[in-house]
Amino acid sequence: MKERSNEKTPRAVALIDGEHYIPVIKWALQRLAENYAVVGLVFLGGTEKVGSEEDLAALNVPVVKGKNIREALQHAADLFKPEIVIDLSDEPVVGYKERFEIANLLLCMGIAYMGKDFIFTPPKLTTISVPSISVVGTGKRTGKTAIAAHVARVLKAQWKVGIVTMGRGGPAEPEILHGETLNLTVEDLIRYADQGFHAASGCFGHAYMTRVLVIGCRRCGGGMSGGEPFFSNVAEGAHIAEKTGLDIVIFDGSGATAPPIAVDRQILIVGAHQPVEYIGGFFGPYRIMRSHAVVITACEPPLADEAKIAAIEEAVHEVSPHIPVFRTVFRPRPLEDIAGARVFLAATAPAAIFPRLVEYIEEQYRCKVVGTSPHLSNRPKLRQDLAAAKDFDVLLVELKAAGVDVGARTALAQGKRVVFIDNEPVAPNIAELNACIMRLAEEAIETKKEKVRHG
Repeated sequence: MKERSNEKTPRAVALIDGEHYIPVIKWALQRLAENYAVVGLVFLGGTEKVGSEEDLAALNVPVVKGKNIREALQHAADLFKPEIVIDLSDEPVVGYKERFEIANLLLCMGIAYMGKDFIFTPPKLTTISVPSISVVGTGKRTGKTAIAAHVARVLKAQWKVGIVTMGRGGPAEPEILHGETLNLTVEDLIRYADQGFHAASGCFGHAYMTRVLVIGCRRCGGGMSGGEPFFSNVAEGAHIAEKTGLDIVIFDGSGATAPPIAVDRQILIVGAHQPVEYIGGFFGPYRIMRSHAVVITACEPPLADEAKIAAIEEAVHEVSPHIPVFRTVFRPRPLEDIAGARVFLAATAPAAIFPRLVEYIEEQYRCKVVGTSPHLSNRPKLRQDLAAAKDFDVLLVELKAAGVDVGARTALAQGKRVVFIDNEPVAPNIAELNACIMRLAEEAIETKKEKVRHG
C-alpha cells in the first residue's frame, strides 16, 4: 500500500489481529487509506484466521510485533512516527482493559488513539520560557492545593517562586495577586464575593497561605485523561508569569485535570481514600507516567488502612517502578492565634477524620472546639450546621469552597471572629519529600537551561 503524497494526510498505524481474515484486513486498510497515510501495522495476536508471517506479508504494509502491547507500540512509534493509531482489532484479542492500556501508552507518547466509537487525543500544551513544576491530582479533594502550597513554601527559601492556579471558579481574565504584600481582610473577601467572584478560590488561598505571587485562572471541563481542560485561560496566565521575573512557576491543577502547559516536572497527588483501580486502571497510569514524584495523602485510618495504602503504592510502581512515592496526612494550621477561644471548625475533610482533627487543634492551639461541619463544599448543609451550632467565638475555616460567601459571611453577621486555616502535610519523612521537591526544581531549571543551549 502506497503512502499518500498529501502532506496533510495524517500518518497512521493500524492495530490488527488474527481474528480477522487477511482479505478483510486488507479491505479495511484500503478504506482507511482514503483519509490516512497508513505507514505501518501492529499485530496484537490471535491465530484463528492468520496463521503465518506470509499471511501478514500479503498486506503489503510493514508489520511489527512485540512480547507485549507496550513493547509493540513503542517499536511502532519509533519506527513509523505516527500521528494517530487506529484500532481495527477487537475482542477477544483486545478488551476494555487492553484498550485503556493502549490509550495510556499512546497518550504518553503524544499519539492519538482512535477506534470506531472513540478517540483519545494527546493534550495540546503551551511551551513557556520559565522553569515549571505542576502539581496535579487523581481527583478532587485529594489535597492537591495544599501540596502545591507546600511546594511553594519549600522552594521560595531559595528561588523567586510564583503559582498559576486553575479553578472552576476562576476569573475571566488572569488575575495577579501579590501574596508577598497582600493585605486583604475577611470583609474584603466578602465584598469580592458580592461582586459575583469566587472569593475562596485557589488564587486567594495560595496568596494567603504561601505569600508568593499568584496568577489566578479558570477552566471548564477536563475529559477522561485529564491531560488538559476543555477550555481555560491558563496559557494567558502562564505568559503573564513569564514576564514577572520568576525563577520557577508552580502550576496547580484542578480536580483530576492537568494545566495545558508543557511543564518541566510534575508531582502527582493521590488520595488514599480513592479506589485503587482509579490509580492503576482507567487513565491513572497516564497520570503516573507523566509524573516525576507521587504524594499519597490521607494516609491514616479511618480513611485508609495499611493494606489500602500499600495497594496504591504497588499500583503506582507497577506503572513506574522507580518513581518516588511519599505518604502524608494533613493537619490544620490557623493563620492567627486562637488560644482560649471556643471554636467552630468548618472544612472539606471527610466527616470520619474530624475527631482526629479536633484533638489535634485543641492540643496544639490550646482552644476548645465546640462544633464542626464537614460540609464546606455543601452550601445548604453548611448553613444548617452554622445555624444549629453552639455559641462560639471563632469560625476556623478553610479558604476554599463556601468558606467566604457562606462561612465567613454568616460568622461575621453573628459578630464572630473568622480565622482561616492552612492544611499542612505531615509525614515521618517530610525532609525526604522536601529534598525531592528541591531536586525536581533544580532539574526543571537545568532542563530549561539545556533547551536554551540547544536552541
